Amino acid sequence: MKFELKKTDAGSKARAGKISTDHGDILTPIFMPVGTAGTVKGVHQRELKEDIHAQIILGNTYHLYLRPGLDVLQKAGGLHGFNGWDKPILTDSGGYQVFSLKEMRKITEEGAKFSSHIDGSKHMFSPEYVMDIQRVIGADIIMAFDECTPYPCDYGYAENSMHMTHRWLKRCIKRFDETEPIYGHSQTLFPIVQGSVYPDLRKQSAEFIAEQNREGNAIGGLSVGEPAEDMYAMLEVVNDILPKEKPRYLMGVGTPENILEGIALGTDMFDCVMPTRNARNGMLFTTEGIINIRNKKWEDDFSPIDPNLDCYASKFYTKAYLKHLIKCKEMLGSQIASVHNLAFYIWLVEQAREHILAGDFATWKPKAIKQFMQRL
Repeated sequence: MKFELKKTDAGSKARAGKISTDHGDILTPIFMPVGTAGTVKGVHQRELKEDIHAQIILGNTYHLYLRPGLDVLQKAGGLHGFNGWDKPILTDSGGYQVFSLKEMRKITEEGAKFSSHIDGSKHMFSPEYVMDIQRVIGADIIMAFDECTPYPCDYGYAENSMHMTHRWLKRCIKRFDETEPIYGHSQTLFPIVQGSVYPDLRKQSAEFIAEQNREGNAIGGLSVGEPAEDMYAMLEVVNDILPKEKPRYLMGVGTPENILEGIALGTDMFDCVMPTRNARNGMLFTTEGIINIRNKKWEDDFSPIDPNLDCYASKFYTKAYLKHLIKCKEMLGSQIASVHNLAFYIWLVEQAREHILAGDFATWKPKAIKQFMQRL
């Protein structure tokens, strides 16, 4: 993987760049649709490419390990072969999913023992095994195995957890470097910065992660319930330390405002389930603002969902029709809303990139946030 920095905004730390992988290029800043179990919920691969214009999608190690399982994935030629997506894929290590199991897992120095949420079967994720699993899945970018601390989290726990994440990282790197990709394309490993909302821990973690000299770096443990101001403060601390010549990935974030603020602080890559999850509940992000399609005001509004987007679903279907589908719990309603919201998120980061390249991102951002976050 290679990263080329094209331009940095004069009025902020926003950057425009290009990541090159064996499955194609990714123009940054980028939003990555989440395809947890090998699919972006309710969205065809053709729609991801042609309507949403996604450049990279996510898979999740925990979910894919449980279903369909490693044997099926390996026989298929990895996740690319299994789901037919021929562009880049990133996999999360499953650390967050294991963390969220709470009562069903036990974390030790060796790794994480957990019970499957599907059938209660017992499993063990060690840093080494998580590298092996992600070799079988075959994503272009894979994540180190970490412990994602909850919020709130006391200082002692956050510190101990961070040090364990660092020790796990060393084991991940060793296993990754002594094994080879399975399917003929290269893979790259991103370490993950932790440290909760404590600036000194974040600084320590970012310095440790930077010293590992991998091709890109991730920032985890944010967007887990802390105030947005704390997230931005931690992001500022970390991005001032992580090397400028490598991409920075903020995991699991967030709203359009979170993403634009994250870009302004020097972050390049984002993912979040919000566009698809909120879509299924009738919340639409548009170029004019946020719509709750369940509201009566849209009942006889026969204008397109968002004519400003280069997306079939956004321009073809009306607000009144989508309200009807969502109200009736028709599957098509969730599908249309999901495709639309993802198209908006990709459009949003494309707009940010254009303004970074034009040199006016810092003046455009506050106006954009005000417009995109207003309730219609």
